[in-house]
Formats: sequence, C-alpha cells, structure tokens
Amino acid sequence: MTITLIRSAATVVAWDAATKSHVYLPDADVAFEGGTLTFVGRSYAGPADTEIDGAGLMVMPGLVNIHSHPSSEPMNKGLIDEIGSPGFYNSSLYEYLPIFRADADAVPHCVRVALSELLLSGVTTLADLSMAHPGWLDLLAEAGMRVCVAPMFRSARWYTKNGHLVEYAWDEAAGEKAMTEALALIERAEQHPSGRLFGMVVPAQIDTCTEGLLRDSFAEAKARGLAWQIHAAQSVPEFHEITRRHGTTPIGWLDHLGLLSERSIIGHGIFLDDHPSTPWHTKTDLARLAETGTTVAHCPTVFARRGITLKDFGRYKRAGVNLGVGTDTYPHNMLDELRLVSYLARTQAGDPRTMNSTDLFEAATIGGARALGRDDIGRLAAGCRADLVLVDVTHPMMRPAYDPVRSLLYAAGDRAIRSVFVDGQKVVEQGRVLTIDYPAAAAALHEAQARVRAKVPELDWDHRTAEQISPPTFRTA
Repeated sequence: MTITLIRSAATVVAWDAATKSHVYLPDADVAFEGGTLTFVGRSYAGPADTEIDGAGLMVMPGLVNIHSHPSSEPMNKGLIDEIGSPGFYNSSLYEYLPIFRADADAVPHCVRVALSELLLSGVTTLADLSMAHPGWLDLLAEAGMRVCVAPMFRSARWYTKNGHLVEYAWDEAAGEKAMTEALALIERAEQHPSGRLFGMVVPAQIDTCTEGLLRDSFAEAKARGLAWQIHAAQSVPEFHEITRRHGTTPIGWLDHLGLLSERSIIGHGIFLDDHPSTPWHTKTDLARLAETGTTVAHCPTVFARRGITLKDFGRYKRAGVNLGVGTDTYPHNMLDELRLVSYLARTQAGDPRTMNSTDLFEAATIGGARALGRDDIGRLAAGCRADLVLVDVTHPMMRPAYDPVRSLLYAAGDRAIRSVFVDGQKVVEQGRVLTIDYPAAAAALHEAQARVRAKVPELDWDHRTAEQISPPTFRTA
C-alpha cells in the first residue's frame, strides 16, 4: 500500500472528537494509506509516496446518501417532472410509478447514470434501495462507490383501476420468499471482494407488507446487526390506509409493533399526525421518532415537484430526530438536494432561522453515517475510511470564499468539486467519473426511455400515451 498526502490544504473539514463536530482546519494536511486515513492535522512529518498540493483546495468528508433508487429513477427524467395524480393528493406513486419503469436492458444504464451523478456531487456512500437485478453487486463495485445494498421486498403490489382508489394484490408467500432472497443477497454483498459493499434490510412500504413480514424483517436486521428501513408516512393515501386498517398513524403503527429504534430509518416520514394534510387526534408522532432514536431519510425534490414537503427539517432536528438526506429521484445531485432541504425548511417554517448550514452538512455526513451504523465514514479523522472530496475554493462560484462549505452548498454546487476518493481510490477527477462511462450510459438511457414510452398505453389504466400523461413543454410544429 502507498501513502498519499494532501499537503497544506487551504481548509480541511476535520472531525473534532472532543466536541463531536466538524471544524474548519486551515492550512492542514491529510494523509491516507490504502483505504484508511492515517493523519488529519497540521505539519505532517511522515513519509509519502504521492503528494497532492492542497493550495486552493478544501478537503471534506464524502457525503452519505441514505435513500436512493438508482436502478429506476434516471429513466423518468422529463416524464414525471410535472405530473401527480389529483385523485391521490398529487402523489405519483400509484398511477404513474408502475407504468414508467425501466426494462431489464435499461437497468444497468440507469444505475451507471445515477452513480455517476452521485459521485460528481460528492457522494461516497450510498444506500441503494432497489429490487434485486442481475449483476447488481458487480455493477456497484465497478463504480468504486461505497454502497449499502438494500434489496426491497413486499407482500403486495399496489395498482389503480380508476386513478383515485389504491388497490393491493397480495401474495404473502412471495413476500416471505423475497425476504429470504434479499437476506442471501446481503450476505453475498458483505462478502464481495471489493470490500465496499454492506447491507440493510428493507421491507418496501408500510402498506404493502404484512405485520408478520415487518416483524420478521426487523428481527433479522437486529440479529445481523443491520439497519432497517421502510417507506412510511410518504403519502396521504398511505396515511388514510393505515389509519383505516389499524386505527393509528403509520408512525404510530410502527411504534406499536416495536419497529422504531436507533437502527430504524423511515423513508420520508412526512405525513405525521400533526401535518396539515393529515391532522389526527393525536400529536405524538414526532416525539415517538425522537424518543426511539429513529432516523428520517429526507428527500425533498421528489415531493416538492408535487407541492408536498416535510414540516419542517428544523422542527424535526430540534425535536431530537436524527436526520439523513437522500436523492429519491433524478437528478442524483446531492448538493442540489441539500440546497433544497434548506430552502424548503425555511419557507415551511416561515423562519429563516429554523436550520443552518451546520445542520445541513451534519445530516449529509454524520447523520447518515449514524443511520447506517457506521462511525468510520462521514468524518475526517485518523482511523476512518479514506472517503473524501476535494473542492476548488478558487473556483469563481466559490468566491468570495468567506465560508467554503456555505459557498459550496448555496452557490457553486458540484461545479467546484475537483476530485473524489473512495477507500483511498480516486474515482472523480476534474468533473469526470473515472470508473464509469457516464456519457455512454446516458446515451443508452435515452434509447431505453423510448421503449418505455411506447409501452405506456398497455400499462396505464386509461390506456393513455406518455405524451397525454406528460405533455411536452411545447407542441411540435
């Protein structure tokens, strides 16, 4: 193994173990050997096989994304930006998710496009919530990213016959079989020779899983020391379905089953009992999340497109809820997602002081790492994994560089990212992904979407074309 040294970086976002917080460390050095950080501080005096001049660079920890769907979402670009079902309170899940789906040939291109966008925006660790697909593990390893493999399983699929009623096709045996297969796949991931894959147990949605599947999956996650994640409180129809079935809210139902814990992640967690769209006779959901140590995976873009949002990030944070951030939809640009987190929180709270950039950066680093049960990522300290991002603080959009993290989040975005390292290996350089042919994957995805659009009428309940569901911005003359 060779030792790489970043010498005299303009700023290092270092981890202060005493205060358990990130700190700015000007004119500092970072050294790593193999995939491990060996030094973060000033005046490194040890050996170095490769030296990088840190002048004009900010070195920060790689970002941790705890909720994403790389195998499907890139396919939807341009199709679902402006559609939501009026009969489902503007959610797009029940009417459009089943018909705009990548075919098997397109899935690898979807994954490569998503992972390229994530790497380019500074993500080094990703939770990939996908249905299992051929070659999945090798495809993830090829990208050079650290990935939490999260194969989803469920007891039912949802569908609609009319655009306003959600129906469920139940097959409990299939759900149990899929969970067994998911657990086997997680074991394979953790044994993968890349050493960068690990697992998470994910029953797909609270309304598509039986009580038995929920309890059994949680028990398996606990026995294996894995995180457990579920989509819950993500739509008004789901909220009403759970209250109809069980007489309690989605969060209340999970708590009743004993499924909220420090290793539990709620995908979205928007519609609590005090949300304006789902007022309930209790007002206890937020406290339940905080008291149990449960994490909320916040992914604002996919909901903001439909006029839906969390109420609000700062309120959850002050209540004591651990927060992480994900990119549930395209573009898989983590820095863009973080900026939207901040703006929506402030507008929803009606208070620009509801949260700040410290809260935002922590959610994208140590908050996500905590949710995944990792204390060796999301921070720069000796002994942690060498997952780091080099930001060009001399980039015009980073100037003036009074506060480099704030300039990155609110102004420059991914344009200022120069290099990305995962496990000590360089995977991005000068705005180019080194491990994936991003342009080729995007070109293949363009062709694949045409196949998907052609099949829409036979999948849609009303036999509409893709163009009828999602009219282009302008008519074609």
